[in-house]
Amino acid sequence: MLQEYNPANEAIKIFVKDRLWNRADAKISVFDSVVQGGDAVWEGLRLYKEGILHLTAHLERLTDSAKALHFSDIPDLEFIQKAIADTLQANAMHTDTHIRLTLTRGEKITSGMDPRLNQSGSCLIVLAEHKKLVYDRTKGITAISSSQRRNGPTYLDSKIHHNNLLNNILAKIQANVAGVDAAIMLDDRGFVAELNDTNLFLIKDGAVYTPYANACLPGISRKMTMQVADSLNIPCVEADLSLYDFYTSDFVFASGTMGELTPLTEIDGRKIGRGIQKGESLFSLLLSKYQEVIPWYCERP
Repeated sequence: MLQEYNPANEAIKIFVKDRLWNRADAKISVFDSVVQGGDAVWEGLRLYKEGILHLTAHLERLTDSAKALHFSDIPDLEFIQKAIADTLQANAMHTDTHIRLTLTRGEKITSGMDPRLNQSGSCLIVLAEHKKLVYDRTKGITAISSSQRRNGPTYLDSKIHHNNLLNNILAKIQANVAGVDAAIMLDDRGFVAELNDTNLFLIKDGAVYTPYANACLPGISRKMTMQVADSLNIPCVEADLSLYDFYTSDFVFASGTMGELTPLTEIDGRKIGRGIQKGESLFSLLLSKYQEVIPWYCERP
C-alpha cells in the first residue's frame, strides 16, 4: 500500500508559525528543533462534511504531549483552531481532507540539544491535503511481525505523540521489504503493541480484544471503537495478547484516523479467520455503528 500523489494538492496553502504560505514557499528553519532532533509533537486529523472528527480530543492530546516534553511555549487551543480554520478556508476544503498538525519546540539560536537554545517560541504547522481514506477496507491489509519493538514507558512513553518515529519507520521498512502493508510491533515483553501506524483489535468467540495501552498510543479511534462495542453490548477487553492470539483469532482489524476500521487478512503468512462467520459479522456490525456515529463526534474549528 503506497499513498498516491493527488494533483489537487499542488497549489495548497500551508500554515507555518503565524501565517499561510503557498506549498512551494512553506519552509521551516534548519535550526528548528524538529530538524535538529525530531523534537516536536503531532496529530493526524480528518475532515468530514460535518466537521473534524474528535477535534477537541486531538488538540488536547497535542498540548498534553507538548507539556510532557516540557515545551515552554504552547499555543492556546483558540490559536490552533483558528489556524486550522484559516487553512481549510484558504484551500476550500470541506470533506475528504487529512490534516497533519505539527507543533515543534521552535528555532534554536545555535545547533544543539539543549531546549534552552529554543528562544523564538514554538512553531505550529497545519498541513491539510485532499486525501481519501488510506486503506481499502474491501481488500483489507496484510502484515508481518517486526523485530523492531515499540517503546514502553521505560524508554520513551508512547502516550507522548512525538515526531521521533524512527522505530515505527524501521518497522515499516521491514514490511516494505516483505511485500506487505504494515508491521506489527511488539512490546519489550513480546506481547503485541500495535501496528507501525495504527492500533489493533482482534475478535474471538464473540468478544473484542485489544492490547493494553502500555507500549502503544492509546488512540482516539481506539477509544471510539471500544465505546461503540460497549454501546452494542459486545464485550471489549484490554489484555496482554501474543501473536498466537492474533494468528488464531476469528478476525483482526486496525483502528485509526487514517483508515477508520480496516481488516487484517494475513499476518506472517497466516490467513486470519477460522472459517467462522461470526467474526466477520461482528466486525460488520462494529463498522456500521462506527460510521453511523462519526457525525456525532465531528466539530467545526
